[in-house]
Amino acid sequence: MAASGYSDLREKLKSMTPHRDDYGNKIRASNGSGKGRKRKYRESEDDEYEHSDDSADLREQEARRVRSSVLQLSIFTPEECARIEEKIDEVVAKAEAGLYREHTVDRAPLRNKYFFGEGYTYGAQLERRGPGQERLYRKGEVDEIPSWVHELVIKRLVSNGVIPEGFVNSAVINDYQPGGCIVSHVDPMHIFARPIVSVSFFSDSALCFGCRFQFKPIRVSEPVFVLPVMRGSVTVLSGYAADDITHCIRPQDIKERRAVIILRKTKPDAPRLDADSPLSSSPAQRPAPLKAKRSHRKADPDAAHRPRVLEMDKEENRHPSLSRHRRHSVSSENYRRRDEDHDKHQESSGRKVKMRRH
Repeated sequence: MAASGYSDLREKLKSMTPHRDDYGNKIRASNGSGKGRKRKYRESEDDEYEHSDDSADLREQEARRVRSSVLQLSIFTPEECARIEEKIDEVVAKAEAGLYREHTVDRAPLRNKYFFGEGYTYGAQLERRGPGQERLYRKGEVDEIPSWVHELVIKRLVSNGVIPEGFVNSAVINDYQPGGCIVSHVDPMHIFARPIVSVSFFSDSALCFGCRFQFKPIRVSEPVFVLPVMRGSVTVLSGYAADDITHCIRPQDIKERRAVIILRKTKPDAPRLDADSPLSSSPAQRPAPLKAKRSHRKADPDAAHRPRVLEMDKEENRHPSLSRHRRHSVSSENYRRRDEDHDKHQESSGRKVKMRRH
């Protein structure tokens, strides 16, 4: 090192890459004091997002606004939770037996939804997608709120001053299997009054705010705010948390079976599906209702919560590039054989024509 005229390796490296200093000076000059400079970080293995230094402050402000508009209470004892969870199992068993009305039960991978009192269209069910397009089902298309929900849940909330008496006319039970989720959304403001009240059962989880979902495979960005929700806890969303930021349940936050009872009040002017809607219950367009299974075995409340093998999880579908290559190889082989057969056919046809000429 001394023979080269450098006493410090850093000086040698600096002299070999002078452009770095120039580049750094340009960056500092363009950004002034450095505020507002953007940095990159990875939210997943495949996606890279740019965020300014100021975004951390904005996210913290958002988190404070969410925190200030969320109320959490611990009202239900473990014994009360166990009794309510037995009732939820009964709902699952009745649904498996086909004893509910057409639109009461909504099944999805790793999550079943049970509408009572009022139900509404959402997501892929919508004739036209987008916020504000959700519609209530026509009266009578979902079952009434079970008496046990009134006795064991709603009355406790009223007596504790969480909601006024007569507030709730819609109760939804979301029943999650491990790995289940619900994507980022805002409860439709044109359908439901505020607040939004939910009570958690079976296990602990978390409610996340301000996430972005991506699919195939499913990925979720870093949340603005994570709200732990314990078994038996009551969560009340209003203001900013209910109206101005999305909330979701991430797959990684459902480690065990979890159920939540969501209690809401529909607005008097909330739009409903009309008789001409494709999702209405007109006899010509109404899909067949769930029928009872013809089995001598008793309904198993846990049947809907056993792990299912989805198409995307099957071994043959785990390597899409390999599958496409195989399909391409097979199709190429078929085309090659088809061309050979075609050439043989033309050749034989040519021979027949020549034989006719002679």
